[in-house]
Amino acid sequence: MPIRVNLDRMLLDRRMSLTELAGRIDLTLANLSILKTGKARAIRFSTLEAICQALQCQPGDILEHVED
Repeated sequence: MPIRVNLDRMLLDRRMSLTELAGRIDLTLANLSILKTGKARAIRFSTLEAICQALQCQPGDILEHVED
């Protein structure tokens, strides 16, 4: 997949667990886990915005385009 999700790195940098993030943005742990593992096929802008607010980052810190 040419889009890499760097949620693990952002959580580690912020010393936050996936469970804590899920609670802060009101998203199920299962859905957040799918995103974190890169298995998500899409993400809503509202979800991306909530993640960025909770982690105090920019969308480009979470999503990265990589060459195949």
